[in-house]
Amino acid sequence: MTIDEKRPASFRHELKHQINLREDLVLSQRLRKIFDHDDSAGSDGSYQVTSLYFDDPYDRVLNEKINGTDRREKFRLRYYGSDLGFIRLEKKFKKNGLCGKYSEVISREQAEQLIGGDFAFLQKGGLLFKEFYSKLKGQALRPRTIVRYQREAFVFRPANVRITVDRDIRSGLSRLDFLRTDGPFLQVGAGYSVLEIKYDEFLPDLVRKAVQIPGRQAAACSKYALCRRFD
Repeated sequence: MTIDEKRPASFRHELKHQINLREDLVLSQRLRKIFDHDDSAGSDGSYQVTSLYFDDPYDRVLNEKINGTDRREKFRLRYYGSDLGFIRLEKKFKKNGLCGKYSEVISREQAEQLIGGDFAFLQKGGLLFKEFYSKLKGQALRPRTIVRYQREAFVFRPANVRITVDRDIRSGLSRLDFLRTDGPFLQVGAGYSVLEIKYDEFLPDLVRKAVQIPGRQAAACSKYALCRRFD
């Protein structure tokens, strides 16, 4: 039994756009006038995100994303800035066009164990740890790609809307670089940014108009897939 069956998820809509740097400049200036930055923002309104994604030997996670498979999931480790004292194990999934996420805090030592292929400790953890253990064993999931970028996030609290602009997308040269806050990273997103809008039942007109980019359509845009090209 998976964690989904034991603990119902809160599903949200998620729209993604790949935008060029000029569109990013115009859009971000507009958003700063209307919405607040989220609580994690630094003095310049942004912060760094570093994730390590897991996939099986047949690249199932990557192929399901590329093919637009409706029911899919992926596991990752994630931390913000250079704070290795707060790392999360996350399971992100999609069903019927809606997205959800579960997460649990994992220690730096446990992250090091996972990267090194030792994951027996997961059996003693919570539901997410146990499910991850079963899929590491049953599906041969292994750490594949590091994704790092600068994120500027905005919130519209009355409707629980979150808007993010991810810039300077980079990929680690080795999974061992995940816990190196100053490690060498290869730029893979030169010339564009990724805009994401997450919301619950509906997208308020205020937000819809604020994020509007003439001629731009929502489309599949995965930072994980972008970085996998450089494995």
